[in-house]
Amino acid sequence: MKKIYYLKTCSTCQRIMKEWNVDDSFELQNIKVDRMTGEQVDQMIEMAGSAAALFSKRSMKYCAMGLHERELSESEMRQFIIDEYTFLSRPVLILGDSIFVGNSKKVVAAATEALNA
Repeated sequence: MKKIYYLKTCSTCQRIMKEWNVDDSFELQNIKVDRMTGEQVDQMIEMAGSAAALFSKRSMKYCAMGLHERELSESEMRQFIIDEYTFLSRPVLILGDSIFVGNSKKVVAAATEALNA
């Protein structure tokens, strides 16, 4: 399975997906339009090892909601990701049994290598 959770309006997601040569063999989910389910988020958490690995502290809502002043639990992070797509580090690529989360150069390079293997 090749699935990408992304934000269509995000230029970074678009740039990375172009680098990955995304074609019709990928299942794409624009998380703003097609909201993630609890089951999907749970699957990503299981694959990534924690909700913290998926949670974006760079979201504008992170500070606006005062979350930067709190210590969030795993269950709280999970619920924030489900309730508000901006809290998911994007893009997320699921490739078989592997998951690649976010847009750091290291993650993008690792995903590119896995896709070309």
